[in-house]
Amino acid sequence: MIDVHAHVVLGGVMGCAGHYGPELGTGPEGRPRFRVGGYVLDGVNYANSPFMDVDLRLRANDHLGIDLQVLSPNPLTYFHHIEADLARNFCQWHNDEMAKVVASHPDRFRGFAQLPMQDVAASCEELTRAVEKHGLVGAYIGTDFGIDLDEPALDPLWERAVALDVPIFVHPAPWGIDGPLRDARIRKYDLDLSVGFLYEETMAIAHLVYGRVLERHPRLDICVSHGGGATAYMAGRLEHQGRTRPWARENPVDFLAGLKRLWFDQHLHDEGSLRLLTDRVGRDRLVVGTNLAGWDAPSDRRDIVSDGDIEAAYDDNARRLLRLK
Repeated sequence: MIDVHAHVVLGGVMGCAGHYGPELGTGPEGRPRFRVGGYVLDGVNYANSPFMDVDLRLRANDHLGIDLQVLSPNPLTYFHHIEADLARNFCQWHNDEMAKVVASHPDRFRGFAQLPMQDVAASCEELTRAVEKHGLVGAYIGTDFGIDLDEPALDPLWERAVALDVPIFVHPAPWGIDGPLRDARIRKYDLDLSVGFLYEETMAIAHLVYGRVLERHPRLDICVSHGGGATAYMAGRLEHQGRTRPWARENPVDFLAGLKRLWFDQHLHDEGSLRLLTDRVGRDRLVVGTNLAGWDAPSDRRDIVSDGDIEAAYDDNARRLLRLK
C-alpha cells in the first residue's frame, strides 16, 4: 500500500526558524512541550513516537500494510507567515533533513518538500533544488499564506511544478499557529483539526476551480487532504453558483468538471462520505492517506481500505500522481 499523507517532525530543524523555534522541551509539570512561535503544544511527546522515531514508524507501517510512505512537513511548522528570509532558510534546512530520512530507507520512504510560500520566487527555487538535488517527489503547502490560490502571482510556481513534473499536495495549518485565528470558537473541542481544516480545504478547492487554475495549467496535478473538506457534499451548490452568480454569467465555470481534475486522499473516516466523494470525482482521483501517527490515524489495515481491488486502484493512482515507476 502507498500512503501519501503522513507527517514528520524532524529533529534536525529545531531552532532553525530563529526565535520562532521550533522547540522541543518540557513544561513545568514535566510534560513534553512543542513550541512554534508563541504557540505551545502541551503534552504531546513527538520524540518517542513515529513522528520522529523512524524505527517506530516502520513498525507502524508494517502493521498497517504500508509498503511505501510519502513523508510530509508538519503543518504546525509551515512558517508561511513569518519573515521571508527566515522561512527560506527553514525550508532549506527542512528539505535537507527530509532527504536524509528518505535516504535512510529509500525502499520505504519518499518525501515532499516544504516551501516558503510567502515568497513565490524563492518557492520556485526551493522546489527545484529539493527535486533535482534530493529527489523529493513534490511540494506540500498550506492553504493560507497571504496569496490566494487562484492569484496569477502563483502561476510561476504552478509552471515550475509542471516543468519538474511533480505534484503539489495542499493541506491546511491549524488557525492561530501559522496564520490568523479567524474564529476563537474553533479552539473548543479541537475543532480546528476538523471544522477548521474542512473550511480551508473547501475554500482552497473553490479558488482553484473558480479561478481556473487547472485550466491555465492543464498538466498540473494538485492533491487535497481529507477528501477535499466539504466539497463533495456541496458540489451541487458550488456548481450552481459557478453558473448563476454575476461574476460567472458571461463565462460560467463547470465546477464538477474542475473538481474531477483534482486529486484527493480518502482520509474521511466514513464509508458514506467516501462513496459520495468517489461518485463526484471518480475512483481514479483517489489515493490513500493515513495521517500516521496523528490523532486520526488508523489502528488497523481494514480501517484504511478493506477491499483488495480498491487498494490496488488507489496504489495505481498514487504511482501516477507521484510519477513512480
